[in-house]
Amino acid sequence: MRRTLLLVAAQVAIPLTAALAQAPAAGLTPGEIVAARQTGFAQSRGSFLAMKAAAEAGADVKQLVAPARSLGRWARTLPSLFPADTDLPNSKALPAVWSDRPGFEARAAAYDAAARQLADAAQSGDRAAFLTRWGEVAAACSACHDSYRSPD
Repeated sequence: MRRTLLLVAAQVAIPLTAALAQAPAAGLTPGEIVAARQTGFAQSRGSFLAMKAAAEAGADVKQLVAPARSLGRWARTLPSLFPADTDLPNSKALPAVWSDRPGFEARAAAYDAAARQLADAAQSGDRAAFLTRWGEVAAACSACHDSYRSPD
């Protein structure tokens, strides 16, 4: 039962996060944009952790293809969620997001590439490869957070 719940969480939350990220930011206040991206980050983190828990619990990793692909869509849309004037005090984004935009976008692209490899590993059904790729996605996330996000 728990495994099923984890799979459902992974398959539902990540697509919702991707949909949020693809919504146009036009007309939103800077505060609303910050709130949207923070919600998206929280949802993607939850789904990402649920995917690992499901794989470690013995779930068929082929069922994790869709949420893994959604991580890639999330990664591709991340730069658009950091427009100018959204460096608010409640944002954890560091000024480097805007002052080093090429570096920030490169980190998002690396996250996307790692998520695509995660989806490929899920599609193969190889649990060990999936967990290895999961670690690579985690490393891509950390690399971006190390440079572009303030610590908690």
